[in-house]
Amino acid sequence: MKIHEYQARKLLSDAGIPVPPAEVAMTPDEAADAFKKFGGQYCMVKAQVYAGGRGKAGFVKKVTTADEARAAAKFMLTTKMVSPQTGPEGMPVSVLLVAPGVDIATRPGRVDDKGQPAGDEYYLGLTIDRARNTVTLIASAEGGMEIEEVAAKHPEKILKIPLHPTLGLQAFQARDVAFQLGFKDKMATQVTNLMLTLARIFKENDADLAEINPLVITTEGKLTVLDAKISFDDNALFRHKDIEVLADESQERPLDVRAKKANLNYINLDGNIGCLVNGAGLAMATMDIIKLHGGEPANFLDVGGGVTAQGATEAFRIILADPNVKGILVNIFGGIAKCDLIAQALVDAGREIGFKVPVVVRLEGTNSKEARVILDAAKPTMPTLISATDLTDAADKVVKAVKAA
Repeated sequence: MKIHEYQARKLLSDAGIPVPPAEVAMTPDEAADAFKKFGGQYCMVKAQVYAGGRGKAGFVKKVTTADEARAAAKFMLTTKMVSPQTGPEGMPVSVLLVAPGVDIATRPGRVDDKGQPAGDEYYLGLTIDRARNTVTLIASAEGGMEIEEVAAKHPEKILKIPLHPTLGLQAFQARDVAFQLGFKDKMATQVTNLMLTLARIFKENDADLAEINPLVITTEGKLTVLDAKISFDDNALFRHKDIEVLADESQERPLDVRAKKANLNYINLDGNIGCLVNGAGLAMATMDIIKLHGGEPANFLDVGGGVTAQGATEAFRIILADPNVKGILVNIFGGIAKCDLIAQALVDAGREIGFKVPVVVRLEGTNSKEARVILDAAKPTMPTLISATDLTDAADKVVKAVKAA
């Protein structure tokens, strides 16, 4: 689960990490009022979205008057943000962060792409390294908007420190990283403590990403965080109700929200063959065999072992709500979830919302014979319902039916 920048900043601030004050705004007038509150030479108006690339997309703006803040807010709140991380459809903006300007010290020897002296900015982050199967600390002295480009073109400038699975980040590791980033004396101690605090936030909240970018040194010689991003393991949210309520459903796909509320494991994909399966492993195998037969899965949807008739019906509704779906493969191996229950849910869904695309069904396991009786009885009124003898037959039939359609 992701949260917005302003929420991540509060988590860091509450833990004692230095974060400058800011105001949340939901209207242009609130943005103008926030500017007046802070005064100073300028403020930054920042769109709050579950995607990066805001600066280059024009959704982080420097404003020098209340009227400019109001205009920037009006633009962001009425325009979808499009960046490489959002896709061409973009993402809506309903919340803004207005932060007072911070004067960043320039670092000797560091220049921007125009050859001008660049700010003293750093990147710090913790994430799960799937290749090493452990949490990894990532750090760079080249933080800021170009961190992705730095990682791609100059990987030697990115430090990666795998952490012990139970001990986590140790003080000696954090201090060594601080020195490698160029910090010395008291500043090195401050950065060490900051990293240890970030690691504690990561662990205690079951996060899968916690990053600060940039961490800067001001012209007054103070360490401060200008931006932060934190996301959490969905499977651990039952332990963190205070975090779960921070979710912004407007930033998620409507079908993902529906699936979550129905306790379904659903991921939208780019293909045109919907999948309804019980069990994550079986779902992966189903997607693989669809591709093997020349088709493209439109989703991953695991209804789980304890699926109810209502849950299965909602699963069909979700699949059919995707306009790209031209066919559905139902692959159920009955255990706890009995085949006849799934079959009845399928028939009920067909009567309620109609199957205008071919639906190929493969059912095996508990009560599979009873399930076939239910499906055979429904076929006269549901001509798009197609039975399959096994998984290979099911994949072959659904791919051919979709291509024929």
